[in-house]
Amino acid sequence: MKTQKGGWVAAALLAALAVAGCSTPETRINKNPEAFARLTPQQQDLIRKGQIAIGFDQEMVQLALGEPDHIITRTDATGISEIWSYTTYELPDGMPLYRGWYHRYYRWGPGYPYYLSYPYRREYERLRVMFRAGKVISVEQVKV
Repeated sequence: MKTQKGGWVAAALLAALAVAGCSTPETRINKNPEAFARLTPQQQDLIRKGQIAIGFDQEMVQLALGEPDHIITRTDATGISEIWSYTTYELPDGMPLYRGWYHRYYRWGPGYPYYLSYPYRREYERLRVMFRAGKVISVEQVKV
């Protein structure tokens, strides 16, 4: 009986850790409350919904969307821009496997992302945010 109870406790602890590790706007706000408090009520409302707007700075975008999967530097006749790309993994039928940036950091073992074992998974860019002088100047999003 003791072993069974210990197994349930361990399973509950693992589930709590998995949920706690998820990056949501609320968890990012809780990690950086000072930055969130400096924003206007309208900006705070957008960030809580996981949305961004033209004119947001990089810290505001990180609060709303999290870390980008890829950062690209673009140089053209108008100057230098930085592009943040957010991607997702899905099966060929469109079922999402994972969305987010933690897949950059893995090793074999318990922390190995399950979706890397799918031979026919596809990665696609779902959102692209362009910054110039540290402010959002454009947002491109895949229509679903």
